[in-house]
Amino acid sequence: MATTDLCYTLVHQDDATEQPTLQEFQRALEKGSDEVRIQTMQKLLIIMLNGDPMEKLLLHVIRFVLPSKNKQLKKLLHFYWEICPKTKPDGKLKEEFILVCNALRNDLQHPNEYIRGATLRFLCKIREAEVLEPLIASVRACLEHRHSYVRKNAVFAIGSIYRHFDFLFPDAPEVIQTFLAGEADMSCRRNAFVVLCNIDRPLAVEYLLQVFALVPSFDELLQLAVLELIRKDSKANTVNKGPYIRCVSELLTAASHSVKYEAANILMVLTSNPAAVKAAASCYIDLVVKESDNNVKLIVLDRLDNLLSKQDRMLDDLVMDILRVLSSPDIDVRRKALRIAMSLVSSRNVQEVILFLKKELVKTHDQEYEKNTEYRQLLVQSIHSCAVKFSEVAANVVHVLMEFLGDSNNPSAVDVVSFVREVMEKFPNLRQSVLDKLLDTFMDMKSGKVFRGALWIIGEYCLEAKEIDEAWQQIRSALGEIPILASEQKLLESSEDEEQEQEEKTVPSTSAAPRRILPDGTYATESSYTQPSTNTAKLDAIKSASKPPLRSLLLVNGDYFLGTVLATTLTKLVLRYSTLVSDASAVNSRRAEAMLIMTSIIRVGQSQFVTHHIDEDSYDRIMQDLRVVGNRQHEKVIDKVYLEDSRNAFAKQIQAEEKRAAAEKEKDKAVEVQVDDAIVFRQFSKKTNDTGVDEYEQDLSRATGSLDTKDDLMSKLSRIVQLTGFSDSVYAEAVVNVHQYDILMDVLIVNQTAETLQNLTVEFATLGDLKLVDRPVAHNLAPHSFLTVKAPIKVSSTETGVIFGNIVYDSHSANENSSVVVLNDIHIDIMDYINPAYCTETQFRNMWSEFEWENKVNVNTNITDLRVYLKHIMASTNMSCLTPEKQLEGDCGFLSANMYARSIFGEDALANLSIEKPGEGPIAGHIRIRSKTQGIALSLGDKITLAQKAAA
Repeated sequence: MATTDLCYTLVHQDDATEQPTLQEFQRALEKGSDEVRIQTMQKLLIIMLNGDPMEKLLLHVIRFVLPSKNKQLKKLLHFYWEICPKTKPDGKLKEEFILVCNALRNDLQHPNEYIRGATLRFLCKIREAEVLEPLIASVRACLEHRHSYVRKNAVFAIGSIYRHFDFLFPDAPEVIQTFLAGEADMSCRRNAFVVLCNIDRPLAVEYLLQVFALVPSFDELLQLAVLELIRKDSKANTVNKGPYIRCVSELLTAASHSVKYEAANILMVLTSNPAAVKAAASCYIDLVVKESDNNVKLIVLDRLDNLLSKQDRMLDDLVMDILRVLSSPDIDVRRKALRIAMSLVSSRNVQEVILFLKKELVKTHDQEYEKNTEYRQLLVQSIHSCAVKFSEVAANVVHVLMEFLGDSNNPSAVDVVSFVREVMEKFPNLRQSVLDKLLDTFMDMKSGKVFRGALWIIGEYCLEAKEIDEAWQQIRSALGEIPILASEQKLLESSEDEEQEQEEKTVPSTSAAPRRILPDGTYATESSYTQPSTNTAKLDAIKSASKPPLRSLLLVNGDYFLGTVLATTLTKLVLRYSTLVSDASAVNSRRAEAMLIMTSIIRVGQSQFVTHHIDEDSYDRIMQDLRVVGNRQHEKVIDKVYLEDSRNAFAKQIQAEEKRAAAEKEKDKAVEVQVDDAIVFRQFSKKTNDTGVDEYEQDLSRATGSLDTKDDLMSKLSRIVQLTGFSDSVYAEAVVNVHQYDILMDVLIVNQTAETLQNLTVEFATLGDLKLVDRPVAHNLAPHSFLTVKAPIKVSSTETGVIFGNIVYDSHSANENSSVVVLNDIHIDIMDYINPAYCTETQFRNMWSEFEWENKVNVNTNITDLRVYLKHIMASTNMSCLTPEKQLEGDCGFLSANMYARSIFGEDALANLSIEKPGEGPIAGHIRIRSKTQGIALSLGDKITLAQKAAA
């Protein structure tokens, strides 16, 4: 905003209350007490701020309010003088303001320091030289007042007067410099220094060079002002760069956190020397550790991350210092700190990092912390990434992590088993020890997902007969007695027999049915009809009885997917065992036992002992494994599918993941300088044409939306929305500018009639999570003229919003009071808030199970190629495809892919595309969208539906 612009506050005026008339205002000001006058002035100010100048009350205010000694009334008078019209139509000052100037001069000489200081602050807002000219001598005299409150406001008043009317106070810079040299109060010195920087920077630099040695002893506000001057002056004046760097380096150890933060930022602007970079990074780390506010921690960590991304491997030594941030209890701070630390891990420091992370992992067992499980999962993932990247530490951490396979926290145990699976594939020399540890902890596992991962590892990497025997024994122990159905039935019958024996001992020999006494004292006879409920209770008791882990998951949880994985693992073990052992009877024994376990799972899944009956897919899969095991003839194709293809697919998956990570890393390394870019020599460049970009100004431009790359003419033309018809009396159109959390509508209104439209108001209303910021202001529009109205709107979530409204103006018709032109609806596109993002498969599955809102969209398009349709949906929804490209290759009649995106508000959007092409017909299938909130799921569904129609 330009310094000459004034910024007023729009105070809400309650339309429900009746506005006082001019006579009522005059009466209240003339005859009321000070309390009544205060209330009257407040009402008057609200009316004036909303557009009515109330010029006829000026003399009454001067006569009855100006002489008052009430301090609150004086403050309200300052507001009144600021906003009331001070000039006549010809531009000259009103005569009444001679009286006002006289009163202001008296206030500047008042013995009360509050009145003097408040008046000096008020003079900073006056933009009429005729008002200020008689007050210059009084303002100058205030610089020598005994109270610091008066002096510091006098400095600001002098600076404001000189900036706008330098002819009124031509020696202001010298006066301020003299004042600054002799002043002892820190707040006065800070104000004087800031004013001197704004009105005469060379004088401010001259003063700073004289007091460089004293800067560390200044107070916080003055140190910040010094840093601001250094930042601005260093761009234009490189002569003092050395002293500036020394001064800023000293401020890195200041007591104030805000000074340290600004000093580190400015040091990075002044120099890229490795020592300075390291000092700034250490300062950021120290701030994060010592600062108590989590928001500040996150901001400083972002700044540190940005600094580290520009310095290639220069700050690896600071990784242990960054890990000190993990002492913070906030999970977001810990997550960001771990991500930054992982980017700095190298072969030199990996051992220290792993040791520290292992200690933190052990601590999570003892700590009572709300997000303990999530933190443990973060640590497991960090250790995983270190171990995979640096093979020398894999052996040290794999056994420690495997202690957590029996963890009741499902996500961290799943992460551990996926890490173990990757270690088994990438490090063959560790397979034997890891497999032994896995079999030792097999009985401690609690989760079906962990068991599935462990069984897959056992099926793929048990390559010797001895290992297969040990694995078989562990599986049998985890299953318990087999056949499962027969053993459960036996348990039920034995409990019935025990109860019957007990009854025979307790029931009398008489033939009469046993009688019981009820709570009300009456007798009741036990009937045989109670028997079914007794059986149900017995069945429930058997279900809830303690069982081995695999058996419990099958019977109680109904996890038949685990049953299919177990069947496949047994099949792999039998096939491999038959190639290793020549003893036919031993092989047949293993084969028979595997078939017994599989049939046992199927039979118990169809019995009364399970919570849920077995599903068709699991039944078909187990039957397929059963046929393979039962087939005595060796077929090389089946052996290859079971014993080789599965592991080969996993190896390819790991390679694809590594390639994707490498590609992401290369993508992040943006080219700093293009081949054909012009080389800029700072010595040859003009002072006025500085090529350096001021980071602070850039941040301000980004915040106000003026740095928007889309803000060119063609882009604006493409975003014009017509709001009314060409034949309407008022034509309106709007340019909709979306700046992240704000929408700014630039509305052009044209009066197409030959009459002046009075009190024309553009009224908007919103649907969805949109909120209007400003209240509409009435305008008078001349014939065939136009005006531009800006309407800012706040956005709070990712949801397709609708803006609708109308234009209202006073009608000249005798029958109607006002005319209304209804505007077309403006639909805000959700795609402005959604960006492609990436997450791991585990994170996707966890979010998919957590999110409660789902929107299912059926496919309806004339696109004939499955992959073309997938790319079209990705482009239409700004979502990224998580399914690796390798898995989408090949000619096939169906395609399934997972997609993910994140909004600028941090909301996650998941989508699963399942489509097929039956013969020559159109593509069929559906897209399932899931999110935490309803709005984003519905909006994305609508977007996909429209995109399909557009493609069709």
